Amino acid sequence: MQHANRPFWQDECSKPDTIRESPIYSIIIDNEILVKVHAWAVNPCDVLLQDQALPFITHPFRPGEDCAGVIERVGSAAATTFQVGDRITGLATSATSKELKHGAFQDYVVLDYRLACKIPERLSFREASVFPLAIITSSFALFHQDYLGLPFPSVNSEKINKSVLIWGGSSAVGSNAIQLAKAAGFHVITTCSARNFGYVERLGADKTFECNNLSIVDDVAAHLDQTKCAGIYHAAGKVATTCLVSYKSEQKPFVATSTPPLEGDVPEGVTAKFTVGSGGINMFLPILPATFGSFLPEALAAGLYKVAPPPEVVPTNGSMVFKKHWMCSKEASRPRR
Repeated sequence: MQHANRPFWQDECSKPDTIRESPIYSIIIDNEILVKVHAWAVNPCDVLLQDQALPFITHPFRPGEDCAGVIERVGSAAATTFQVGDRITGLATSATSKELKHGAFQDYVVLDYRLACKIPERLSFREASVFPLAIITSSFALFHQDYLGLPFPSVNSEKINKSVLIWGGSSAVGSNAIQLAKAAGFHVITTCSARNFGYVERLGADKTFECNNLSIVDDVAAHLDQTKCAGIYHAAGKVATTCLVSYKSEQKPFVATSTPPLEGDVPEGVTAKFTVGSGGINMFLPILPATFGSFLPEALAAGLYKVAPPPEVVPTNGSMVFKKHWMCSKEASRPRR
């Protein structure tokens, strides 16, 4: 183990970041693991957390959420699931925990073991780093009882005679929502541009609609009403359009949204709810054991879960990944349609 950690610091909101060495964390609590990071992933929300003066962010701040690496130390509670040397992917939580050790963009990060998942040898760290935030975000919307409340996914799920609509299926969150809903046994309907039809169908989408088609709202609503719809998840795109599909449907299915609905977005008779994500690990606890703790490691080991979207790798080495973060995050914030 090396004797220094190189974290990525942000001392003020919307200011360029710096790298300053600090000690490797020698003390972890029962539910934590110390991970030597091999790959990071940059999300659009990383841009938001660094650019916007958010009330729950305190500075200095160590950003970063998605990471993958090797466990080097295990707390007593975590030892029931993990051991030193395990290859994992995990979600870091510095934005909500307010603890510097929980920022992903450093050589060594401390994670809550319930937000970590073992990965097979055939899966590279760079591939595995794309999973955590997108999977946990989509799982929260699909399976938490405050939102769609679907039955949990399984590697041996039976088909359910119901549909789920994933709006924005080729986005990072949408790509994982498709796979999760399919693994839960549902008929999956989604939207994206025509060039991504093959992509979402390979992920498991049963019916795909062109998102730029002027008749998309009527077309999707009509298809929904040929099925029994268990709910709609707005993973990307316009909330208002997604809610309009529910309004046009005779079933008026519940809509979980990935961004807050604005005034006028939700028509009368439609119920829509934003999947707020600023509550830290406690808000995810009801869905973690069955998804990140059970289904995902089994599905990855069996080769039943795809890396989606595939990572765009920044060609760099060592600490240069931090210096290129601003450029990388701006690039990563471009939505895939």
